[in-house]
Amino acid sequence: MAAAPLPDTASAQPPFGAQDLARVIVTKVFVRGLKVEAQIGVYDHEHGRMQPLVVDVELDVAASHCERLPDTVNYEMVGEAARAIVAEGHIDLVETFAERLAQACFTDPRVTRARVRVEKPLALAPHAAAAGVEITAVRA
Repeated sequence: MAAAPLPDTASAQPPFGAQDLARVIVTKVFVRGLKVEAQIGVYDHEHGRMQPLVVDVELDVAASHCERLPDTVNYEMVGEAARAIVAEGHIDLVETFAERLAQACFTDPRVTRARVRVEKPLALAPHAAAAGVEITAVRA
């Protein structure tokens, strides 16, 4: 008995309604390598001067079927929030900056989780490329 030939799936269209078989439950919105200058640090030599920070943010967003910009979480708000936080003045710890940025991301009610990584490239220079912190915050 000969086997039946396999159907040509390369040109096959999904059956009617197949697009409804999967739903996007969580969308990840991210910003990597955002550079900001901040007055940050606890040591005397860190006060009164700007230092570079490199920031990565990943947001879990409860959103699906996004076809228009208003349906999305605009990742430009991450940069705007980071710049607003550093504009407020000196911050002692990178942990504080990371927590403030995570909280700012929760102003959009669709954000359910925020992971914020902050690198301070000059912290251990020239012995290390960077030092920093990564936090994960979950909407209460």
